[in-house]
Amino acid sequence: METTKHEAWNTPNSPIPVFKVDPIIVLILGFITCGLYLIYWNIKIAEVLNAVSEREVISSPIAVFAGCCYPVNVYFFYLAGKDGLPQVYKRIGYPQKDDTVLLIILGLFFPMVAAMIVQNDINRLYN
Repeated sequence: METTKHEAWNTPNSPIPVFKVDPIIVLILGFITCGLYLIYWNIKIAEVLNAVSEREVISSPIAVFAGCCYPVNVYFFYLAGKDGLPQVYKRIGYPQKDDTVLLIILGLFFPMVAAMIVQNDINRLYN
């Protein structure tokens, strides 16, 4: 008997996972935990962006390693800005904007601030 694993983002018209956190909380928890919270945050944001895009934009290993390794962190924010957030804007009816360069620079020097920007855009899905 073969069991198939169905992932939530991989089914058409699947509900978007709810991950609504105040962006200030992302900043505070990022500092208090010395960035460990961002590993969890990356995983949850990857799930949301994958569900909104209805394809795998950010894989789970990239989300985990992005919290541990700065070059991967920059790549995480590149994927979020280039492939994930435009689908969020399309879903909520906001005009398209490209924050990829801003997210890359902030992801390199101030990852908690980049996370706040992404979280703010994700929170608009749930309003």
